[in-house]
Amino acid sequence: MTVFVDNVRIPATVGRHTSEWCHLVADTSAELEAFARRLGLRPSWVQHKGTWSEHYDLTVGKRRQAVALGAVEISIVEAGERLRARRVEMGPRSIPGV
Repeated sequence: MTVFVDNVRIPATVGRHTSEWCHLVADTSAELEAFARRLGLRPSWVQHKGTWSEHYDLTVGKRRQAVALGAVEISIVEAGERLRARRVEMGPRSIPGV
């Protein structure tokens, strides 16, 4: 199982958490879900579930934990390339909001 964390640092406040945020992505939903569970993330926190852009937003602290658990560090460009490849593989039914 391979999951990836990008290197973007988006400042935002989500609920009571003010932090810089990045993205946790994987090649499959099953890989992403299994890793998220290991990382202690709630399934309800997944973004765009079941679509090509499915991911979790991670705080800097959770990103460090993800890397310690084996997530591979990639650039935001590489993350975008992986998501685009999923979009092609999954087809038009996986477009968020459609």
